[in-house]
Amino acid sequence: MCGRFSITTPPEAMRALFGYLDEPDFPPRYNIAPSQPVPLVIREQGKRRFLLVRWGLVPSWAKELPQSLLINARAETIAEKPSFRGAFRHHRALMPADGFYEWQAGGPKNTKMGSKQPYFIRRKDRKPFAMAAVWDIWMPSGGSELDSCAIVTTEANETLRPVHHRMPVILDEKDWDLWLDPAATGRELLALLRPAPDDLLEAIPVSTRINSAANDGPSLQEPALVAAEPAKPAPGTRQMGLF
Repeated sequence: MCGRFSITTPPEAMRALFGYLDEPDFPPRYNIAPSQPVPLVIREQGKRRFLLVRWGLVPSWAKELPQSLLINARAETIAEKPSFRGAFRHHRALMPADGFYEWQAGGPKNTKMGSKQPYFIRRKDRKPFAMAAVWDIWMPSGGSELDSCAIVTTEANETLRPVHHRMPVILDEKDWDLWLDPAATGRELLALLRPAPDDLLEAIPVSTRINSAANDGPSLQEPALVAAEPAKPAPGTRQMGLF
């Protein structure tokens, strides 16, 4: 899955890369979490547009907000699963990012996320990229319109498999137009939902400070290893220095 990511590229550089008409001014974000506003690039009347939406998809047909946030859509089932199939057919988007975070699945045997080693995953050349996303428009009765989205995920490539078995779909720049094309067929779109090339990304171990959505700033992406948990003394063993 993908549960945190970052966008730190300056707005003007992001606008030039993705070619949208709007001129949004957004600050660098190093720890974007579910339910927060995230930028998307969509196609509207044949042109790319910038859109700010909530991360956590609410299908247009939903009668109420889902009890759990739909932050990821599996590529293997996106065309059939009711929560995502409408958005997959009609509301596809590019989600700009500079990197994303994953927690090593094979970390310490502790149910708390804080005990696992987090990794910041970025392109080796440090360039921003586009994750495949779907979005939808929900209109609650008596409420205001809500635009929301989910990131499309697939199996991890060889580089990331030691960290986690899933990864976001990272679209090659040559495929951006096809992903946004309303006339694209389901077969063409599903063919894009594949793992990134093994040599594209690198995984950097970072501090567990990333676990808290309240933390932000460039220090979150500095290399750091989770300290090994101290061994527990055997029952009845006397611990020196304790009174």
